[in-house]
Amino acid sequence: MQIVADENIPLLDQFFSEFGDITRVSGRDMTAADVADAEVLIVRSVTKVTEALLAGSKVRFVGTATIGTDHIDLEYLKEKGIGFRSAPGCNAQAVVDYVLSALSVVVDSRGVPFTDMSVGIIGLGNVGSLLRNRLEEMGMTVIGVDPFKDPEDVGELSTLEEALKADIVTLHTPMSRVGEHPTWHMINADTLSQMKPDACLINAARGAVVDNSALLEHLKANEDFLAILDTWENEPTPNLELLNHCMLGTPHIAGYSLDGKMRGTEAVYHGVSEYYGLPIRRKLAQFLPEPGVKKVTFTEQVPIHQALRTAIRAAYEIRVDDGVMRAAFRRSKDIAKAFDALRKEYPLRRDTPNLRVGVPSRAHDLRDALQNAGFDVRTR
Repeated sequence: MQIVADENIPLLDQFFSEFGDITRVSGRDMTAADVADAEVLIVRSVTKVTEALLAGSKVRFVGTATIGTDHIDLEYLKEKGIGFRSAPGCNAQAVVDYVLSALSVVVDSRGVPFTDMSVGIIGLGNVGSLLRNRLEEMGMTVIGVDPFKDPEDVGELSTLEEALKADIVTLHTPMSRVGEHPTWHMINADTLSQMKPDACLINAARGAVVDNSALLEHLKANEDFLAILDTWENEPTPNLELLNHCMLGTPHIAGYSLDGKMRGTEAVYHGVSEYYGLPIRRKLAQFLPEPGVKKVTFTEQVPIHQALRTAIRAAYEIRVDDGVMRAAFRRSKDIAKAFDALRKEYPLRRDTPNLRVGVPSRAHDLRDALQNAGFDVRTR
């Protein structure tokens, strides 16, 4: 079979070479001519898979190595009998790591421990639910919102209005313009006005869930309000003035751990195998490398808050990605090209559970706190 795939998807040869010939193309620039002879199409979120792309092609199966599907015309695929597979939950841990690193910066800026901050989580899918569990185990107050979920499945549910009153509001919803609960510009001038004047908004969902123009005006008018954005309206050309008013900004890489990206590829591989009735011969564990940082050790009892900050940032340091993006934009005259290059050339990063943390044998509270934050803790 002929396979056309986004050039930035990892492990294409390892998972798909046995199925046929692979042609790699730029996901953002993919055209109908690129996919005309393809039987299998594998994309990321930067490719809009619609009738305009697929009409007249030989495509029988589409896979997206992402958790979101708002870039896919699912109705068209169904109408044409085209198979489909996404990768729900593949990068949930990576996004949780991103939010934890962001929270560590916020609590430092406020001079308080994690447990003194409340968090409103809007969207309790794979990412939001994992984040909720992690924060609650860390002893933080969490207000969860999701009109599509049952409390028996995700825990106590509240209203959007209540979540907006939290110290930190973090977004984990898909982007939708239709339906009973559309999320396009869900965070706008009105909802921003309901938040605390010194709250922090984190968006690691989709850029258009937040009205970026309204957020910029809100930041200008409320100097104590904080924003941490990983996703932006009009990607790959984010509003640079908005970036300059954000506490932290990153180029849509919250879910870009090596583990998460490879799990996305594996999920599509399973989808192709099942669709064509082929045996599953490849497993992700065959291809994952050793983590660059394997262990952090605390040789004596340290304050829990300090240990959490250290371990969280050893696993992932959000401020590095913020600095790299700002520097890249200062150097480049082509912001879109720089934004995409940051994503394409993103360095290897592993999920938190890959980091082993050593603590003294008598430091029971420290051990428990680090385990609750998701680390592989060993006493010595």
